[in-house]
Amino acid sequence: MNYVWFDLIMIPIQVIIVFYTLYYFVLMVCGMWHKSDKTECPPKHSFAIIVCAHNESAVIGQLVNNLQVLDYPRHLYDIFVVADNCKDDTAKIAREAGAEVYERFNTEEVGKGYAMGWMFDKVFAMERKYDAFVIFDADNLVHPHFLYEMNRHLEKGEPVIQGYLNAKNPTDTWVAGTFAIAFWMVNHMWHLAKYNLGLSTALGGTGMCIRTDIIRDYGWSCNSLTEDMEFSLKLLIHGVKTTWAHNAIVYDEKPLTFMQSWNQRKRWAQGHFDTGERYIPKLFVQGIKKGKWTILDGIVQITQPYFLLLSAFYIIMTYINGIVPLYTNIIYQILPVQVWQIIGIGQYLFPLIVLAQIKVPPKVWIYYLLYPLFIYSWVPVTFLGYLNRHDKVWSHTQHTRGVALGEVKLTRMGDTSRKTKE
Repeated sequence: MNYVWFDLIMIPIQVIIVFYTLYYFVLMVCGMWHKSDKTECPPKHSFAIIVCAHNESAVIGQLVNNLQVLDYPRHLYDIFVVADNCKDDTAKIAREAGAEVYERFNTEEVGKGYAMGWMFDKVFAMERKYDAFVIFDADNLVHPHFLYEMNRHLEKGEPVIQGYLNAKNPTDTWVAGTFAIAFWMVNHMWHLAKYNLGLSTALGGTGMCIRTDIIRDYGWSCNSLTEDMEFSLKLLIHGVKTTWAHNAIVYDEKPLTFMQSWNQRKRWAQGHFDTGERYIPKLFVQGIKKGKWTILDGIVQITQPYFLLLSAFYIIMTYINGIVPLYTNIIYQILPVQVWQIIGIGQYLFPLIVLAQIKVPPKVWIYYLLYPLFIYSWVPVTFLGYLNRHDKVWSHTQHTRGVALGEVKLTRMGDTSRKTKE
């Protein structure tokens, strides 16, 4: 038995499923190569490095020590640490390591977005003027070439740039391993792919470079749980793209336990839904008004959580429809079976190519067997994120993995013209 009203719901859903599936497949294909750029760009731009730290005494020292010895003229960058509502020795340790520390105490405006805006104002009030801000998280380690690569991209005229988010502890636990795999996939099959296609990607919260005049001209005021995505969309509305620096590498600490991973991803989902509600209409209006696909593409970016929930609903309905026919299945009418087979093979093949390209540790290949569990767990996480999308209470991730740069394999993602001082 077929019910017309089921078709009215399920046919549009199937069209959306096909669109997103093709979109993701094209991105996967386009993320399989990186254009080598060996252009020499002498160090020119000055950077204000900002690190927002909340009770990060276990890791802040290693990061500041790391930043002191980057392969970039030391007089062209300064290190600022915001000890944000700290109750430990974060400020003391950061000062002893050589950073300029600013202590912030505000129990009403809590979160990284507020701390960043507060520090931006402090820097703008200084006598020295910088060409760009670079933002890191306290648990990060930074590849020696990071600022050199950002200098290169600034010279290309790119004002907002996201660096490659690598992992400093991918073999600690299966959770850290699968979390790292997810980031590697996003790096290649989303960020790099979009950069190759000339589309705007999005800032990732750390390892990002923003020209100072951009923040001065457009303002910050991004205080959601995903301030990075919010600022990316805010700029995109004005036609300012976020680009990708494939060789500017940051090593991020991945969660060790499933609950840490769950809470962090739930916060991201909450922030995405909250940001989406506010920016999707604006992106649509400006994209149509200006006739720019790059702006409309931002809608696809911010609606990923919606698509995940829609896909989960569709899969459930597919099983039900196989038992009790309720609606017309048009998936294979839109695309032939052969195309779906190619897409299916690609979904399994391309991630393996990425892992092989970046030469992951052997242990990660074992964790890859658990990767589907990580992916499926996104469904309940995203659903809870939707239900709590208006809850803006910041959930802090505790970092305990104190690692020095020398203990991390300095993975290179592409060819550069400089040699690392190791």
